[in-house]
Amino acid sequence: MSPDILLTKVNAALMTVLLVSSPVLIAAVAVGVLVGLAQALTQIQDQTLPQAVKLIAVLVIIMLLGPLLAGQISQQASSALDEFPVLTR
Repeated sequence: MSPDILLTKVNAALMTVLLVSSPVLIAAVAVGVLVGLAQALTQIQDQTLPQAVKLIAVLVIIMLLGPLLAGQISQQASSALDEFPVLTR
């Protein structure tokens, strides 16, 4: 097995992880900034409010985009398992 093939497969797997995790991370950051701004403007000092709102936002994103993201992960895993015997010879 050539190191170039291995690096290509690892690069594809890492890009899949990056693309799958990005909607959730973007939603969490956006909600965190908005809730932090709202807390600063209203002077609410509750520490659990940002965590609860972020948790709800992340759960909604996962519910909406879950099938699409799971499809990408399963496609990557299927490709890796199909090519495994050829690459290990």
